[in-house]
Amino acid sequence: MNVQAKPSKLIKGATGDWEVVIGMEVHAQVTSNSKLFSGASTEFGGAPNSHVSLVDAAMPGMLPVINEECVRQAIRTGLGLQAQINLRSVFDRKNYFYPDLPQGYQISQYKSPVVGEGEVTVDLADGESVTVGIERLHLEQDAGKSVHDKHPQYSYVDLNRSGVALMEIVSKPDIRSSEQAMAFLGKLRAILRYLGTCDGDMEKGSLRADVNVSVRKPGEALGTRCEIKNMNSISFIGDAIEYEARRQIEIIEEGGTIDQETRLFDPSKGETRSMRSKEEAHDYRYFPDPDLLPLEVSQSYVDELKSHLPELPDGKKARFMRDFGLSAYDAGQMVAERETADYFEAVAKGRDAKLAANWVMNELFARLNKEGHTITRSPMSADQLGAIIDLIGDNTISGKIAKDLFEIVWTEGGDPRDIVKARDLTQVTDMGAIEALVDAAIAQNPDKVAQAKANPKAMMWFVGQVMKSTGGKASPQAVNELLKSKLGL
Repeated sequence: MNVQAKPSKLIKGATGDWEVVIGMEVHAQVTSNSKLFSGASTEFGGAPNSHVSLVDAAMPGMLPVINEECVRQAIRTGLGLQAQINLRSVFDRKNYFYPDLPQGYQISQYKSPVVGEGEVTVDLADGESVTVGIERLHLEQDAGKSVHDKHPQYSYVDLNRSGVALMEIVSKPDIRSSEQAMAFLGKLRAILRYLGTCDGDMEKGSLRADVNVSVRKPGEALGTRCEIKNMNSISFIGDAIEYEARRQIEIIEEGGTIDQETRLFDPSKGETRSMRSKEEAHDYRYFPDPDLLPLEVSQSYVDELKSHLPELPDGKKARFMRDFGLSAYDAGQMVAERETADYFEAVAKGRDAKLAANWVMNELFARLNKEGHTITRSPMSADQLGAIIDLIGDNTISGKIAKDLFEIVWTEGGDPRDIVKARDLTQVTDMGAIEALVDAAIAQNPDKVAQAKANPKAMMWFVGQVMKSTGGKASPQAVNELLKSKLGL
């Protein structure tokens, strides 16, 4: 499939428009209690070299034993990516030397991965959707970690991560902008988290990506790619792609050529820099690992896993649009994270779903972001927010009072219904009392009356005055209707 970018996605250079072509290799740490080929713990944050078995340390005579849970998680991920599950796959040795790789090789999969081709549908901010092909998903073991800042002359090696199971998810070169790349990784991360196959914690390194970037004139053959290694931030990935694409365009337009190489991104400078020349498959001297038999699973095993998959983001989005009447945008916001979807569904059930979505997206998200909370640590429960929406829906409180009530519940806690009673926040619906306030505002402001008759939008000044005089407790609908009648609008 020859994917072309829309004209709006093209990058303008001195010699005309350029198209950026992006493919990603995402490394996702498998959610499991023990490593891929040993029983050592995968827990994060242990003392250096405290989660290391004799297999992880590559002691002589130690043989790897496959962890079935890691295989199960890889197959479930493949099913979530709508991918082909290969009933027979092979583990290979990928040979290279690095101080934190005790064996001198990595056990990976090369020609026969556990998962074949699939796809991910990515929704973009402009309402467009793109489909990104998945080339493959294979299992492999992680390397350890070299620590260079503990001593001025020596480097230290921590093997806690050595042997931890990774899923390498390789996309096809279908991505055509930094925005698409960021959206793709966000969507992939959501799928993994919904499935529970990877926690997606990029700060801890559970999810990281190598980003392959090349440029070409629209319609021409693929250009030489450069790989930006070990990216663990979605926003930095966007910055790195923007810089790298323009760097390559500038070199080509000045008559130079692009060297295929591995580069690193420096967030402080906002630029990539050369790390090493890019290795090819033959450099690693792949061959089937003689200590591991081919991995074979039955179709019935795969079918059983498929039958127990949770509802994934695309299915949940479609259901929210169908059952709750949400727009595609609102539904997309609600399902971006599984915890958000669960929270919203608890708030919306049996209520005005659009109103619930507005309160979750606007008031709740804004407050969570301001205070650095995740929705799982929200001081306001779904039941509390649902109660506020009930009080709005039955006209017990006005929208203005609802925002004040939200603030009280957020900071002090408690049942919103009890707070409304205790603090006398009930909406004023006495038409006689409201009419008296409207009459007073009109009588005292003849100049504003003339303005409102000349420009009906000016009536909102009167609405504000009446609401202010009741402490925001008057029914806005009643105030509007009375003002329109008395001003002849």
